[in-house]
Formats: sequence, structure tokens, C-alpha cells
Amino acid sequence: MAEPESTVINTNVKQKDPSTALVIAVTTRAIFNLEEEHKLYLEKGKEEYTRHQQANQDKPLPPGTAFAFIQAVQYVNKKILESNPAERDLFDILVLSNNSPESGARIINSANHYGLEISKFCFVSDEDSTQYLKSHSVKLFLSADRTDVCNALRRGVSAALIFQQEVQAPSTPLRVVFDGDAVLFSDETDQIFQEQGLEGALQYERAMEAIPIGEGPLKAFAMHLGKMRKKFGQEKSPIRTYLVTARSGRDMGIRAIKTLREWGLPIDEAFFMDGAPKGPILAQIQPHIFFDDGLHNIQGAQNVGVPSAWVP
Repeated sequence: MAEPESTVINTNVKQKDPSTALVIAVTTRAIFNLEEEHKLYLEKGKEEYTRHQQANQDKPLPPGTAFAFIQAVQYVNKKILESNPAERDLFDILVLSNNSPESGARIINSANHYGLEISKFCFVSDEDSTQYLKSHSVKLFLSADRTDVCNALRRGVSAALIFQQEVQAPSTPLRVVFDGDAVLFSDETDQIFQEQGLEGALQYERAMEAIPIGEGPLKAFAMHLGKMRKKFGQEKSPIRTYLVTARSGRDMGIRAIKTLREWGLPIDEAFFMDGAPKGPILAQIQPHIFFDDGLHNIQGAQNVGVPSAWVP
């Protein structure tokens, strides 16, 4: 497979081994707030956008939605290396950008300004930049472009759509919240619910109770996160994971819990909302990122200032 048009290695950062690391690729609009620049690009075209970025290359871009998540991931790396300096099972962050390298200087300068440990900047001229994800061993892709996210999911890479929002940067440790069906798990029960209603879904769950739910689009990422989480005791872990699902605990929670146990996926806390809004519980958890397939849940999370990523 061809390399992206231009890959800039960040020499300020110790390079990780992609065969053991949990590689996360983020687009520039997911990590920085480029809404004004994006508007300029859409209205005035690429040349004007490039001119603007070059003229402002020493002016750091404001943080975007995924910024606090990337900072928290760095904190986990720091804690892992403190306990074992030879550890290779680390987070590795790369930026995937449709900018040209000329207009990309501002992206690199912004990352260095904030002390973000981004190991590579890949500037891709192709329309579909997701074709390079597999060659970089990417386990999670965060983008502000829906087509990119759908392409990545089709390629079998865990991916989610980031919406630009004002985010209160929460403190460490890294806190990640997953929805259940169609995110961690497959959407098999959702489909039964659509076709046969709640009673049909309940009957299906009771009949299938002993059989683990199928895998969802973010299972692989969650499993790698769980593997890193197991390096620490419960008290000392720099990673906390949560399940916040619309399922009811009484009727539909048992199979979900059994599935997680079968997978060996450690979840710190599970909340079975029985269809209640997720916003209040998310406000309590204050995660660095919340993954859900329901846009109404994403909206509820945004209303309480929680960084959210939609899994279409």
C-alpha cells in the first residue's frame, strides 16, 4: 500500500512500536477547533485556506473536542512507563490530515505548543484518507467527517464521529464511557426491538441469556483498553471504563454483564438506564469521551458539556 503523500515524524516524541501500541488516529478537526478555517475552506476554496494557515502558522489553534481525551491518554502512558520503563503496550497518537504539508505546519506547531505527544503527522491528498489506517495499525479513528468514519468502519477499524463543542477538560484518570448495543455489542437486539417491539426483544434476550452478544464496532478498541487497564490494580489504575446503556438492568442487563465477563473485558461501572436520559449520569462521570450510536444521547451529552463521539 502506498504511504500517505507526506508523513512527518515528530522527533520530539519517542516513537512507539505499532505492533504492540494502541494506535489512535485523529483528524485535525477532531483534535483542534478549526471551524472558522473549515468555513473559509468551504466558502473560498483550498488556496485561500492554505494562505490563511500559512499566514497564521505560529498562532496555536484552540483545543477541539478530542483534545482532553488525547491529553488523558498521554497521562496513561506516563503512568505505565513510571511502573515499567520498558513497557511497549502504550497509546500511540497520529494525526491524519487532508491538509497539504505547507498548510499543515500550523497543525504541527499547535501540537508542539500544547505539548501533545503526537508521533506522526500524515498529510494525505487522497479523497479517502482512511485507506491508510490499516497500514498504520490504527485501532481507533476519530474524525469530524461522517464519510471518513463510515469508510473506516467499513474497513473494520473502530471509528466515531466527533462533533465540535465547548468541552470542560476533566481531570485524570482517563475515563471512557461506552454505550452497549451497536457500540460495544452488535445491534442484534436493537433489530429485534425494531421488528417485534419491547416484548419480542425481552423474549429474545431471555432465550439467548447464556450466549454472548455479538461484537460491536468498538469492541476491539475496548478490549485493548481493557488489556492496558489490567496492568494496574483497581485503586491505582489511570484508566476507568464505564458502560452506560439504555437496557434495563432487570430484564436485559444479565446478558450484557455475562458477555463482558465472557470477553474478559473489565468495566469499572455499569449503568442500566432503562431508556432514561443519559446526560445526568454522564455529567456525574465527567468522561473524556463518550461513545454512543444514538444522536439523541449524543445531544444529551453535549448539553452537559461531555465530549461525545457518534458511532453511525
